[in-house]
Amino acid sequence: MIPKVKELNLISMYLYISELYNSELRFSCQRFSNNANPAFSDEEILTIYLFAMTSERKFKIKQIHEYANDYLKSWFPLLPSYVAFNLRINRLSEAFRLLTAHLFDSQRPSDCILDQNLLDSMPIITCSGKRNGKVAQAITDKGYCSTKGMYYYGSKLHVLAFRRPNHIPFPESYIVTPASENDISLFKQEWGEIDNRTFFGDKIYNNVPFFEQLYSQHNTTMLTPVKKIKGTDIKLEMRDKAANDLFSTSVSKIRQPIESLFNWYIEKTDIQRASKVRSTKGLLIHIFGRIAAAYIFLIFNS
Repeated sequence: MIPKVKELNLISMYLYISELYNSELRFSCQRFSNNANPAFSDEEILTIYLFAMTSERKFKIKQIHEYANDYLKSWFPLLPSYVAFNLRINRLSEAFRLLTAHLFDSQRPSDCILDQNLLDSMPIITCSGKRNGKVAQAITDKGYCSTKGMYYYGSKLHVLAFRRPNHIPFPESYIVTPASENDISLFKQEWGEIDNRTFFGDKIYNNVPFFEQLYSQHNTTMLTPVKKIKGTDIKLEMRDKAANDLFSTSVSKIRQPIESLFNWYIEKTDIQRASKVRSTKGLLIHIFGRIAAAYIFLIFNS
């Protein structure tokens, strides 16, 4: 049994997921077999996963299944075994991705500045850099996190977020890549043709020729802290130091909230640690499912 308030929360979440599943998500996980309509539905799987994570802070699949078996059996009497539950979860990675996209579109706050974006990335760590990573090799490899000053195996979550003054930014788009993927290279491939925007990034995006061309073609500007140029005359450097420091501080202050966004993801879902993942589908579930859980939390627990 669970408290009455949580029961109402569970019912509301199931109705929300069920409506969305029937209108959008089911097309991403259709089955063309004799078991096309299993007794334990995908809607129930999604609801249990999101409810246990947002209401009980159960982050591991085994913990989620044990919680459902102990406390939610009256609501889900056909709950399968842990092995079957885990298998079913892994088939829903695309459904979780579409769910996060829907949440980004439907829950966007009114105070988002739609022509200003913050850019950054965070590591999703499957194991330390001292080991030889062998999990989900299609989307993982060895990379370096300058913020933590460490090498690691895993993926990188790149986020493009709308600026919200005095609030945590709200994502417009995100992309998962292997850990070694360079942020500026990813930007050129995925977001380099967006028109009429002002981007705020860190020093890795300091590529003056590229962004001068981007401005002339798409009226798009990239603002980053000033990067020192090797070989610059010391007199020129000292002359411009005050102005450069002031500009860099202003840009850093504007883009700092995206670090708060990542910290919020970590606090609510423990997204950064993926050491228990054993497959590519499992890693995708780990990433998409936890991002979805973070925004589901806002809807049903705020």
